[in-house]
Amino acid sequence: MAVWNLGSINIDIVYSVPHIPAPGETLAATGRGTYLGGKGANMSVAIARSGSRVNHIGAIGQDGIWTTERLLEYGVDTQHISIVDGPTSQAIIAVDTNGENAIILAPGASVDIPQTTLQTALSEAQTGDWFITQNETNLQRTGVTLAKKMGLKVGYAAAPFDAARVAAVLEYLDFLILNEIEAQQLADATGKTPDALGVADVIVTLGGDGADWYGAGGKQHFDALPVTPIDTTGAGGTFTGYVLGGLDQGMPMAQAIALATKAGALMVTRQGTADVIPDLSEVRDFSG
Repeated sequence: MAVWNLGSINIDIVYSVPHIPAPGETLAATGRGTYLGGKGANMSVAIARSGSRVNHIGAIGQDGIWTTERLLEYGVDTQHISIVDGPTSQAIIAVDTNGENAIILAPGASVDIPQTTLQTALSEAQTGDWFITQNETNLQRTGVTLAKKMGLKVGYAAAPFDAARVAAVLEYLDFLILNEIEAQQLADATGKTPDALGVADVIVTLGGDGADWYGAGGKQHFDALPVTPIDTTGAGGTFTGYVLGGLDQGMPMAQAIALATKAGALMVTRQGTADVIPDLSEVRDFSG
């Protein structure tokens, strides 16, 4: 089987700072790095490193050719990434000494993915494959409706969060993942708790408190592993990618979440985004 990911590709410029700047504050960085990133790219790399086949559907500008080369190096199929006019999506990320971050995103090419790119990609998908998307691109509703019509299982990572966009695709979803703040915002907008959304599997991530899974057997909690974070950027994409990789490989949801919990915990002990996502052997060997 395979995973088809309609996802963003960013050039991440990461600044290490003593603390997240306050409004009006000018702050000198203690370090700077440029990385492959974006919620979509992070998920694709995590899926590949979990041992699954992943096809990335996206767009970049001429300035981002190196990002596709990097994705290919990490095991991601890049034949459905289009080059469009304009710049590649970019994120400016400040990371403080506690590993917390603040992010400014310039959407760029990721919101200009041609519909023909999506259609061509999904014409190669097979019934039973997974389709996943996030909120950093265009074509989400088109993608989930087409994927569902073709017999794919459909997942949605609801970040950056927009309640209206999530509500518009709920009826097509088999899997939804969001954090606890987003879950509350969605409940405020729809009047429904995670177990009442009509989605077979919903995961609500709780940061350092782990995650809750709402499935056919009710609610199940998974504790986080105790680690000292260096950089939390990319941890969510790593967790989601490992969940999907596990499901694609036929794991029960609980087993996939347990594996993803280890991957996410290991990820926050590293500086960077897609370039430092752990591979399966590292995750299996990690004990926190």
